[in-house]
Amino acid sequence: MARPPTLKISLRTAAEARLAAAAENAQPPRSTEELLHELQVHQIELEMQNEVLRQAHQVMEESRDRYADLYDFAPTGYLTLSRTGLMVEANLAAATLLGLPRTQLRRRRFERCIAAPDRAHWQRQFAAIWRQTAGQTQSCELRLQRGSDTHFPALLQCMAVEHAGANPVARIAFTDLSERKHAEEEQRIAAIAFESQEGILVTDTAGTIVRVNRAFTALTGYSAAEAVGQTPALLSSGRHDREFYRVLWQTVKEKHFWHGEIWNRHKNGRIYAESLTISAVAAPDGSISHYVGIFSDITLNIEATAKIHRLAYYDPLTDLPNRRLLQDRLGQALAAAARNGLYGAIAFLDLDNFKTLNDTRGHDVGDLLLVEVAQRLRDSVREGDTVARIGGDEFVLILEGLSANAAEAAVLAKQVGEKLNATIARPFELVGAEFHHTTSVGICLFRTHESVEELLKHADLALYQAKNAGRHTVRFYDPAMQIAVDARSALESELRHALERGQFCLHYQAQVDAAQRTVGAETLLRWQHPQRGMVAPDEFIPLAEETALILPIGHWVLASACAQLEAWSHDPLMRTLTLAVNVSARQFGQPDFVAQVQQVIASSGADPQLLKLELTESLVLENVVETIAKMQALKALGVRFSMDDFGTGVSSLSYLTRLPLDQLKIDRSFVFKLLEHGNDAIVVTTIITMARSLGLNVIAEGVETEAQREFLAQHDCQAYQGYLFSRPLALADFEAFAQRTATA
Repeated sequence: MARPPTLKISLRTAAEARLAAAAENAQPPRSTEELLHELQVHQIELEMQNEVLRQAHQVMEESRDRYADLYDFAPTGYLTLSRTGLMVEANLAAATLLGLPRTQLRRRRFERCIAAPDRAHWQRQFAAIWRQTAGQTQSCELRLQRGSDTHFPALLQCMAVEHAGANPVARIAFTDLSERKHAEEEQRIAAIAFESQEGILVTDTAGTIVRVNRAFTALTGYSAAEAVGQTPALLSSGRHDREFYRVLWQTVKEKHFWHGEIWNRHKNGRIYAESLTISAVAAPDGSISHYVGIFSDITLNIEATAKIHRLAYYDPLTDLPNRRLLQDRLGQALAAAARNGLYGAIAFLDLDNFKTLNDTRGHDVGDLLLVEVAQRLRDSVREGDTVARIGGDEFVLILEGLSANAAEAAVLAKQVGEKLNATIARPFELVGAEFHHTTSVGICLFRTHESVEELLKHADLALYQAKNAGRHTVRFYDPAMQIAVDARSALESELRHALERGQFCLHYQAQVDAAQRTVGAETLLRWQHPQRGMVAPDEFIPLAEETALILPIGHWVLASACAQLEAWSHDPLMRTLTLAVNVSARQFGQPDFVAQVQQVIASSGADPQLLKLELTESLVLENVVETIAKMQALKALGVRFSMDDFGTGVSSLSYLTRLPLDQLKIDRSFVFKLLEHGNDAIVVTTIITMARSLGLNVIAEGVETEAQREFLAQHDCQAYQGYLFSRPLALADFEAFAQRTATA
């Protein structure tokens, strides 16, 4: 054991002094016994000194251990930061509060442990620490991160420390203020007149009930234990639609207040009306921490008012909205369409030959038929649509939010009209007899500028056209729209037979490498109609998607591509070419899609490594977990993947790194304006750089000029596709082109 330096010096000095004195006063030699005795005395003296030193060292070790225990196990987190903000030391309490082991805290920037909104405040605070005199303490409140997903409020005590010969550091002591903040919240909530005669419930910002008062239990039948932890949906009566609650909460979020009448359900099942006020509770920083609902039972008043309202606004026979309420609903639908830009439709219908039934079987049977028709109409439309009876056998439907595209909205409206015709055409069982009736439907689209009266008039005129067309049919007010709908229906009918009649074929657009050698192609579907000629894909592909015809068509494209790969495998110049096949979202979403691809590859004998499936960003992000599972299963077969139209969607980089992709395809919209708009050039170079970092190949589509190709080549784009090299070609023409450029 080493002796303390001061002790060493003292012993050395004493020994030197003794030696000098002995030299000056030389004595005659002493006997051996005297020398031995003196040595024994010195030995004992040294042992005693060593014991003193050992005890001092033990005391020092115990003191250090006590300090370490106090430091590590203190309820306060302690950190030491370098001048650059790196954590160089942390106690166990700090590691526990921050949710990370000490090994991860050391050399980590403390700023990363602060909630993002508070980091700017910390930067100012940290700069101020170094401007203070060493040893002076500063305090601040921040939200710190616990692990990676939760925050907690903390009080920080900070000061700069300087030691001679060492770099200055900042010492931080921090404590969790969660309990104190919670107590402050409790006081704010309690400040509201909680125990009033009116029912009160308090929710957090997520809508979970955290407290109720005694009046709540008396009015709803639910005890505090049954309500806390639930949401106010516990009381839902089912009488209000989603739009009612959406508007309610939107008002609360915008104005921090809502007041109105609402129907709720007692624990015993009784429906009751209440006058409800919802108020937002603000925290000291201005953010919303809770919502407080105060309500009272007004059922008796509401029931009386409801009876008057029903007589004024509802048809007493069918219980459907009457003309007065229809006009109000239609006005709201027009306002909503103008606001959201979506087309709606009004469908006017009546029963064919209803007068004959009334005249032959009596009005009682006619009324029974009208009640049954009303129920069938209700069951045939969406929850948010309106069905009204405006008199006799005339009914009107309001269909909202169909589409932003007029043609698509017309198709959807016609589908509803045809569904109504089919529904009414089913036999009616009335008074022990079977009755058959048909209906005619007139439809008018709306979005802006129309008035309620004009729409009703236009729909009535469309109904007149339907009657003149032979009854039991659907007609649109706009003649041009009727023509478009009929043309689309004809195209759909022909599309259903195109596959079985062998009218589809594949064209191929070359994909070339940096040396402009053909390395593969994208397969493009073409419809060669015997009368229409070549139908553009933009006309029939969306229609195939909507009608699910894309499933058999997509399977045919995949099978044809694999058969072509197998055919090329016998040609030395073609055997290495890849084929890219576009896969639709509906096709990829089939539960047995992987099995379909596996069966096609097996039956065709194609090399799966030459097959490349192109997926869009929107398809990939619909269900990321399921998409990755399917892609990995196909990758195991050897199939490769390219993300089509990359850069036009909203794909997340975190998803991109998880997807087993082989290639990114730069969308033609960026390539087209590559040399005109700096932003497009930045997007393209960013995609290429990102793909290279992820180990992915990059291909650019829509390359039409040499200048575009040169720019892409300068930024290490590996492959190209576009009119600069080749248009989509029929099979024979593509094979000739590929053979010419295979060794270019």
